[in-house]
Amino acid sequence: MLNVLIIDDEANSIELISTLLNLSEKEIKIIGAANSVEMGYLAIKNTKPDLIFLDVQMQDGTGFDLLNRLEGFSFKVIFITAHEQYAIKAFKYSAIDYLLKPLSPTDFMTALNKVEEKLSNEDMRLQLKTLSYNISEPLNQNKKIVLKTLDKIYAVQSSEIIRMESEGSYTTIFLSDRKKVIVSKLIKDFEEMLCENGFMRVHQSHLINMNHLFCYEKSDHMIIMKDESSVPVSTRKKEQVIKLIQGL
Repeated sequence: MLNVLIIDDEANSIELISTLLNLSEKEIKIIGAANSVEMGYLAIKNTKPDLIFLDVQMQDGTGFDLLNRLEGFSFKVIFITAHEQYAIKAFKYSAIDYLLKPLSPTDFMTALNKVEEKLSNEDMRLQLKTLSYNISEPLNQNKKIVLKTLDKIYAVQSSEIIRMESEGSYTTIFLSDRKKVIVSKLIKDFEEMLCENGFMRVHQSHLINMNHLFCYEKSDHMIIMKDESSVPVSTRKKEQVIKLIQGL
């Protein structure tokens, strides 16, 4: 049985979440609902939720304010947000599930199904800390990104990433300390996430941090990175790469 608590300051949102939970095939018990940070805090203290649907922005504060008041917690969180694009990207950087208002039933069920994924309390705190940093620093180009492997979870600055290389559905991230992290995530997802942070897809299998570019060898169509690694440039990307380098 999954004990669920809903914390949202919009009555229609609470009603919709309750309806969707009741339509789910999972064994779910809605143990309460609260419409403010203060009431949410009391509800958490008085119940033992396994999962909380938590609104990011409420009239008396934010969902982060609420979580920061807790000394520790073992429940999982699905955030609900009507925030602007920068906040949505912050969730993606942090690899945290979120639902965008107005709620989509399909997205809701997808997020609910992912709740069963194993995630330690320490990992959740790391993700929430990363999320809080990225939301509090919307203009900072040096984002923190959560990378999940089979047995570890990392939080790295985007400036620490030299390049990425894909092989099938896996992507290898090469870091400035010469370490590498392999994750089960498509390189195009990283491209969408980092395209505004100085990263460029120079080849179907390669995404580079332009700030770590050392030189471009025109004869071989190869980019040499500052860690001395070589990255091929596709024919259709050649002119774009040259223009970007000239503009650095």
